[in-house]
Amino acid sequence: MGRLSAIFVAFCMLLIAGSIGAVLYLRFGLNGTESTIIALIALIGLALFNVVSRRAQGGGDYGGQIDDLARGTADLARQVAELGRRVSAIEGRTNAAVEKTLAATQPINAEIGEVGGLIKQIAETVAAHDTQLKVLSPGAGASGPTPAAGLSAPAIPPVVPFPAPIPPPAPKAPEVPIAPLVAALPVEADAPKPAPAPPPPVEVRPAASPAADPALFATPRFAEPTFAAPPSPPPAPPAPPEPSPAPLVPSRIAGGRFKDMEPAAVIEMIREAVDGNRVDLFLQPIVTLPQRKVRYYEAVARLRVGDGEPLMAADFLPYAEAGGLMPKIDNLMMFRCVQVVRRLLAKNREIGLFCNLSASTVVDTETFPQFTEFMDANKAIAPALVFEFTQSALRSMGPMENESLAALAQRGYRFSLDNVTDLRIEPRDLAERGFRFVKVQSSLLLNRSGIALSDIHPQDFAGLLSRHGIELIAAKIESEAAVVDLLDYEVKFGQGFLFSPPRPVRPEVMQGISDRNDVVMKEGGDASSAPAGNAAAAGAPAVTHRVTSLAQLARGMVARN
Repeated sequence: MGRLSAIFVAFCMLLIAGSIGAVLYLRFGLNGTESTIIALIALIGLALFNVVSRRAQGGGDYGGQIDDLARGTADLARQVAELGRRVSAIEGRTNAAVEKTLAATQPINAEIGEVGGLIKQIAETVAAHDTQLKVLSPGAGASGPTPAAGLSAPAIPPVVPFPAPIPPPAPKAPEVPIAPLVAALPVEADAPKPAPAPPPPVEVRPAASPAADPALFATPRFAEPTFAAPPSPPPAPPAPPEPSPAPLVPSRIAGGRFKDMEPAAVIEMIREAVDGNRVDLFLQPIVTLPQRKVRYYEAVARLRVGDGEPLMAADFLPYAEAGGLMPKIDNLMMFRCVQVVRRLLAKNREIGLFCNLSASTVVDTETFPQFTEFMDANKAIAPALVFEFTQSALRSMGPMENESLAALAQRGYRFSLDNVTDLRIEPRDLAERGFRFVKVQSSLLLNRSGIALSDIHPQDFAGLLSRHGIELIAAKIESEAAVVDLLDYEVKFGQGFLFSPPRPVRPEVMQGISDRNDVVMKEGGDASSAPAGNAAAAGAPAVTHRVTSLAQLARGMVARN
């Protein structure tokens, strides 16, 4: 619109100047040059008049615009002040709500603590009862078959005065055979019998075996018999030793997942699971703090044994080490890790995977050359794959292990230190050997155990590692309070059940890996059993893993209390 008005004004000025020139030429008799000059002077005068008038009008408009801008700035300031007041009010309400929530949850936390203490006491009581039942099982098994054997009561010496209390009857132990007991009892029939057979008011049992120690019981269950012993009874001959599984007890596992099993049977069960390719891969994320963005994953192995429940690494690793099965397990896990890394890098280039390695794998003369060859063929994914070693394994490494680590480091692979028990670590030595990560439990970093395990304050530990190019990862984080405390320690990475438990890898990611295992592994399972194992991995681990994770959380609660 402004352009059209300017064009119209210019046209009018030309028309007026031309009219003046035409009037002077036609009416007053001036020549063409003089008329043109006068017309140009009139046009210039009109243009100057238009410019001056517009300037005068524009100055008034600018003043109005400045006034409007000042009023708008004042309104904006008032709105900002109002917004600040509302934010302050919201902060006050939030703080009040947080305080109210904390006040409401404190009794719940106290009750949870009490429940955890009760659970711990129940667990200790059950363990004590279980131990007592194990101790009493040979004697109980020996006394149980007596009525079934058809022997009469007088064949057993009726009563021998005991200064110690008589233990209560124990359940029959299924592993004690009946035939040896029946064969052993007639030997006692030759012992001299007392003339009178008084009715026993309490249960009469033969002499307890050495395993059934009366000192295990705090108070007597039955009172000492009050009837008199036979007059001058000759001393009873010592009973022959009864067959019992007592000599086998030291060779059995006392507790844990493989309770009451022999170590050789456990190793054979693990060997069958490895040969049958029943090794599942679980991933647990490692997130950045405080953003909680997934930056890495840690690969965790699970074994599926005969009962279908997956075994955690803490359950089977000691027996796998004792049986020399760790090289096979590490090879199976490594092939799966490479497959997972390739799938992850196809979606996100800033992702990595931690894979645990055993010290026995890097010194195995048969497996490690194949392992090195496979890693050399996959050097393209070396920046995204981190090999993890425990602190105890690193400290026990010799020249052969160090050469193997140097060979992997030359191919571009990085290392991580896990299961750190104390913070007496030399970062320079770790950095020179290729370690770029150190994983420490959050409780050890926060020094909640009350034991000084380092010459440096844990709050300065992350800075010490970062000066040598090593990142600190806080593991086993289970509460928000621990995250807040770790942020003060400048910890940039965290891992634990607070963020996510280990979850199984989808079956489609693992497709085709079993064939590769059959080709590379010399002693792997046959190809026909591998698909069945993979098919079973598609369904069972997800459900059983949830149960295992809940059990781990319950154990962690009991351990904290």
